[in-house]
Amino acid sequence: MSCTKSFQTPAALGFRMPAEWEPHAATWLAWPHKEESWPGNFAPIPGVWVEMVRALAPHEHVNILVNDAAAAAAVRDLLHAARVPGDAVSLHAIPTNDAWARDHGPTFVTRQVDGRSELAAIDWVYNAWGGKYPPWDLDDIVPQKIAPLLGVRLFEPGIVLEGGSIDVNGRGTLLTTEACLLNRNRNPHLSRAQIEQYLRDYLGVRHILWLGDGIVGDDTDGHIDDLARFVDPTTVLTVLESNPRDENHERLQANYERLRHMADQDGRALRVLTLPMPEPVYYDEQRLPASYANFYIANDVILAPVFGDPHDGAALRTLHEVFPRRRIVGIPARELVWGLGAFHCVTQQQPL
Repeated sequence: MSCTKSFQTPAALGFRMPAEWEPHAATWLAWPHKEESWPGNFAPIPGVWVEMVRALAPHEHVNILVNDAAAAAAVRDLLHAARVPGDAVSLHAIPTNDAWARDHGPTFVTRQVDGRSELAAIDWVYNAWGGKYPPWDLDDIVPQKIAPLLGVRLFEPGIVLEGGSIDVNGRGTLLTTEACLLNRNRNPHLSRAQIEQYLRDYLGVRHILWLGDGIVGDDTDGHIDDLARFVDPTTVLTVLESNPRDENHERLQANYERLRHMADQDGRALRVLTLPMPEPVYYDEQRLPASYANFYIANDVILAPVFGDPHDGAALRTLHEVFPRRRIVGIPARELVWGLGAFHCVTQQQPL
């Protein structure tokens, strides 16, 4: 099937965004190359990607965007040295400005047609979190490159949105934040109601839940994937800061209280579970957005950030309790989060 652009909305055609825990065909990554994203400490970053691919490869195919043939050769050498099977990974010459695939990559939606699943891609406008980090021209067109590669339909809403700002339960409910989606640096011409309609039309959701502020140090203006995540259709896992003197304490408590009074698309109260926050992580005196909520759910495995922190064990145990049938892989993330994101920020699931 060739890539076509459609002027009917995905929801009108029966498409929906599956929950992250539903079966994947693949994970998409963009190989890191922008040293300015990890100023003064880029050297360990490719190794973090190797660890992610090594954890994912036994469970699902991994697609990696690389800038050119030289980058592809270097990546193959690194993965070969890590004993990652070559047939588990595909490299695609799609240049990027940066490595945050969750935010600049396509959001995938699916529908059932004659007993089979049909995939489509949503191409949101990408402006590097409100114009913060130019240039972003290559990142903005990544979905336009991936859709024809997969031979799938491409939908273009024409509004700014990043994948890390939304989370869904796959049954009709979407979780997001006011701090990000209502920020004037995204879509100043749209009201809350208009933004909600776009989410309904393009992601097939019916019910939208709004939290407030994001965590300190988050340059995305409050992405949901550092705050609260659906882990089954009626359960949300959210972070809480136990230290009342920490600047995250009040904002996370406020979000928790909102969640405790929220319901799903069918009016059922949400089950709200909690993760701790790590002790504050700094680099060059800058507080970083370190959060255990920034995990990635893949087939049979969870990629979980750990920080060499006393709370690492509790966070991993909670994830094991929530996902008892998946392997929990804790990957050191202190260097990664210097780029102001973690494993959910750099991955994008392609559902079956």
